[in-house]
Amino acid sequence: MKSHPDILAPIKKGNQKSVSGLFGPLKKGEEIFRSGSDNMAKSKWFQVKDKLMLIEKWCRDGLDDGQIAHNLRISKSTLKTYKKTHPELLAAMKNGKEFFIAKVEAALAKRTMGFFYEETKTYIKYCEDNEVRYQEIKKKYLPPDVGACCIFLKNKDKDGNDGNGWADNPMKLKLDKEFLEFQKDIEEKKIF
Repeated sequence: MKSHPDILAPIKKGNQKSVSGLFGPLKKGEEIFRSGSDNMAKSKWFQVKDKLMLIEKWCRDGLDDGQIAHNLRISKSTLKTYKKTHPELLAAMKNGKEFFIAKVEAALAKRTMGFFYEETKTYIKYCEDNEVRYQEIKKKYLPPDVGACCIFLKNKDKDGNDGNGWADNPMKLKLDKEFLEFQKDIEEKKIF
């Protein structure tokens, strides 16, 4: 039977150097099979476990699972397996993502209301071989963004519009419901 060289490789008397001192000298015609553990995949969990704080930071910075797996030098499927089998990894990722989501929600809420901000411009002027720098600071207002308002209401106002959630066209929602009820009535009254 021929063995795969990476899994089980016979070590004959001529290849004694690789096992000398471990098993003693080989006798005539004797073979020792070594396992392919040198070539087999080893778990990288201990490397990942040491980087839990870094993983949490990456989640806070908004990296997705694929980017995190790439940074850890593991595959996305391995990361998914580790998340299932190691609750501390899942907790670290969840904590980081909750922080990121809260930051995004706050930025979206700020954009829906409009806000003041300062814009700084730096100018350089040359006068008689001297460089003069001065800054101009202007206070500006960014008005509310209609798109941000729609996104915010669709995701946050689940109880509005009589329990149907917020809709940008409530009349269309009402008409669609009536049309659906009308179609049900027609189906019930059909006689085959």
